[in-house]
Amino acid sequence: METTNPSRKIFQIFNITVLTFMAFLCLLPILNLVAVSFSSRSVVEANQVGLWPKGFNISSYEYIFSNSQFFKSLWITVQRTFLGLIVELSLTILVAYPLSKTNRIFRLRGMYVWFFMVTMVFHGGLIPTYLVVNELQLVNSIWALILPEAIVMFNVLLLLNFFRAIPNELEEAALIDGAGWFVTLTRVYLPLSLPSLATITLFILVRHWNSWFDGLIYMNLPDQYPLMTYLQTMVLNLDLSQLSSTALANNPSMLEITGRSLRSAMILSCTLPILLAYPFLQRFFVKGMLLGSVKG
Repeated sequence: METTNPSRKIFQIFNITVLTFMAFLCLLPILNLVAVSFSSRSVVEANQVGLWPKGFNISSYEYIFSNSQFFKSLWITVQRTFLGLIVELSLTILVAYPLSKTNRIFRLRGMYVWFFMVTMVFHGGLIPTYLVVNELQLVNSIWALILPEAIVMFNVLLLLNFFRAIPNELEEAALIDGAGWFVTLTRVYLPLSLPSLATITLFILVRHWNSWFDGLIYMNLPDQYPLMTYLQTMVLNLDLSQLSSTALANNPSMLEITGRSLRSAMILSCTLPILLAYPFLQRFFVKGMLLGSVKG
């Protein structure tokens, strides 16, 4: 029977304790945001809210969800994230697969590698990029939020190295059976690369969902802002005087809204959807996908 070294047990207990404590510290700001967003005006202004709401109310959320611009921006972000994921993931796969081959199979591979690697060191700059987007007539279009960064070299390198780790015998067997390069990619490489693809998918989703600066540059009208750009403008330019007397008369609970509680509610409303995506992708982060794929 295998016995565990006492020092190993001590290390595991210490490791779990430290990591649990650090995870709890990371949750504290989120818990405080939740508490502030559901607390009453008096306790928020008195700075008496900790990790639990006081004077529970949902006035801030009622104000957010009554604003049609929030749902317009949410829909734009959903479209951007979905289209960006399809475009970026497809291009990343099509670039990483040939670059993962040797020079014997893919001649001039080194030249193409340097062509893409240069983009990690040098950037065209904000003004030249905007001029290109403008000349292509993409300003005020959702494609202006997707195409300028459709290929991220970091994701290409991540997938490229994963493709290289797949045994060559699998590819050779597929080619002998009559499969072409594209069939080999879709039937052999991609099914074995689910952990890497899930990681890249998560990177793409988070980047597109959290991006706000490009929306501020390429969209001229507030109605075309993605969600995080809308959040940025609202947090910096929040004006509760826009609450009309009619709205206050119809819903007196609006008087409980403060700038801090409204900002907290907006931050939570904008970040919660992407947080919910993590559990669905986490199950793909497994190892040993290649175990037993090649024998002998």
